[in-house]
Amino acid sequence: MSKNGVTAEEKKSRMIELFYETGECYQLKELEKLAPKAKGIVANSVKDIIQKLVDDGLIDSDKIGTSIYYWSFPSKGINLRKRKLSEITKKYEDVSKKQKLMNDTLQDSDINQDEDKLSKILGEITDIELDLATLKRQLVEFQDNDPEKFDALKTKTVGLKDAANRWTDNIFAVKTWCKNKFLIEGKVLNKQFGIPEDLDYIE
Repeated sequence: MSKNGVTAEEKKSRMIELFYETGECYQLKELEKLAPKAKGIVANSVKDIIQKLVDDGLIDSDKIGTSIYYWSFPSKGINLRKRKLSEITKKYEDVSKKQKLMNDTLQDSDINQDEDKLSKILGEITDIELDLATLKRQLVEFQDNDPEKFDALKTKTVGLKDAANRWTDNIFAVKTWCKNKFLIEGKVLNKQFGIPEDLDYIE
């Protein structure tokens, strides 16, 4: 984990989100200015993150004139992740079958009487279990970073923002009515009803 508490995978996810949210093409110097403000990514780490994402096939790049531009759209992420998810799922199934075979072999009484064979089988089972744990983590990462889920969350966020702004509008309307009806100052109303002084609409 990095000093600021953000893992390398989290930085990559945030950078991809930046591309998905804006739908723009960027030069590296533009990303080094934008990423710290928009996603809290340290400027001097942007270049490495971008290169890793390009190597992973999650971001496209092309040289136009003397400048290199980078871009990535949700459709690319969805198709790539579907392929990767399919590969990981198949590996998981294959390793699971191998684990079952090893466990069945372990039940063989002849194997249990041979310490060398038993030690070898147990070692293979341990390796398989580690492989399974790694594959499980990869599956979770792909599910967490699924662009379709990101779009759904984005839509939900917009809905929540609209709802919050409607409530803010209602609060302001009630405050105005109370001030006019009972000649009470806004600060007094805020204190009496626990309304934050800095209450405002969400942009």
